[in-house]
This record gives sequence, structure tokens and C-alpha cells, in this order.
Amino acid sequence: MVAVQLLCSMQAEACTSVIVSGKNRKDGKAVMFKHRDSDCQEVAVEYFRGEKYRMMCLVNADWRTNPSAQVPAGTHEAWAGMNQKGFAIMNTATYDLKDDDVPFEKMEMEGVFMYRALEICATLEDFEHYLDTLSRPMGVEANFGVIDEEGGAAYYEVNNTSWVKFDVNREPLGYRVVTNFTMTGRVEDRKGVDRYIKAHKILASTDVPIEDWDHNFLIKNISCSGAPILRDITSCAIVFEGKTMWASLGKPDKVPCKAYKL
Repeated sequence: MVAVQLLCSMQAEACTSVIVSGKNRKDGKAVMFKHRDSDCQEVAVEYFRGEKYRMMCLVNADWRTNPSAQVPAGTHEAWAGMNQKGFAIMNTATYDLKDDDVPFEKMEMEGVFMYRALEICATLEDFEHYLDTLSRPMGVEANFGVIDEEGGAAYYEVNNTSWVKFDVNREPLGYRVVTNFTMTGRVEDRKGVDRYIKAHKILASTDVPIEDWDHNFLIKNISCSGAPILRDITSCAIVFEGKTMWASLGKPDKVPCKAYKL
């Protein structure tokens, strides 16, 4: 799968995401949403037994139709996922954080990074330990959204050597929108600002109370809202809610959601 993965990572990769704090919900659990844009259009949900935990992962499924796209032995990727402990992770690509000369061939490790996190992390504390102890350079430049069964909810802005946490449970609005830029990176290299603004406007103007922002609400109102969020390269929309992963694998305005559980 090396050639296909490289091609996908070099082409368009963008996402619009939201985490809603569990403090605003009746069950106390955070909800995490990811609308994925990618030139890798074939996606699937697959189940794995990791080193410590079982997990379900959003994966690129090019290998199903491309005989040359083989996964190297011992290598796995997840582009979002949840494990049996209720720990869930997703990412959005960023283009404003990298501040080193690490070559491209040592970057684009976000999928491997998230698969490993799902194998060994049960809480945000575990994930932060993982960030602190992972060998440098980490090979990533991204926002990572993470929620856990204990009500933890945060975004992490991560580059090759460092990370910054934004605790969604401390957000005055009760949620945080993230696209393809960071708060700590270079302003001139920000991408996805138009989608960030539109998602904020949608959530700020709705009459639906925040405690009812579930998978149906987020996919219908954000993923299916048209340009600039819904695009030709949109490949799926997923929502982690409780211990369920809701996924519309394809264009969200055409493909209904399906529930996946471990």
C-alpha cells in the first residue's frame, strides 16, 4: 500500500471537525465529529485486536480494488477510531506547524500514530504520556481530537517535537470547531478558514439545544450543508457518540449513517 498511501498523502487532505463537551449533555459524554475530505475516496471501518485493546478504525480501502496497494507487514493505519475502553481519536491535517527540516519521507505518519494510540490508550492522560514518550521526530503535523469514557475531551496541536492541548471542557461555548489550521502555528499558512467560519455560523445559529447535538444533527447540519464543507473530495463523515461510531462512508448527503460497535 506504500505507493497509494504516498499518493493520497501528497494530494488533497482536509477535514472539518467538532468536539462537543460532555458537560452540556445529559449523559455527560463528549461527542466528536469528523467530516473527511481526501483524494483517497474508498474508505471502510475495520476491526483490529491491538496490543492492549480491541478497536474499530476508519481506514483507506484502496487495497480492496487496487491489487498493488498492499499494506507492509506489521504496519497499520487508522484515520479515526475507537477502542474497547471508549477512547476515540481523529485528526485534521495542518500546514502551519512544521518548523524543522525533517524530510517528507519521514512525515505523514498520522495514520500509524493514531493506530498505535488506539492500541495502548484508554484516557487522555494515557494519550499525553504517549505524546511525551514517543521518539522524535514524531512524523506528524496535525490537530488530534481525543475523547475518553471519563468525559475527557480535547484537541492537541502536534508537530515533530511538541504539542499543545486545548481542553474542550473549558470552552465557553461548550464545543470547539477545528479545520486545517492551529492556534499556535503560522497565520500565513492557515487552511480551511472558510470551513471553520461556516461550521461556527451553523452551530451558533441553530435552534437545537447543544444537549441534542448528536450524530444526526452534526452530519445533517454540517456535512450536508454544501460548499465549502461538502465538496467533490468529501469521502465520509463520522461521529463518536457514547461507545458507538456512526459513519457515513461516502458522500454524507447520499449515504446514510451506520452504527458500528465493538
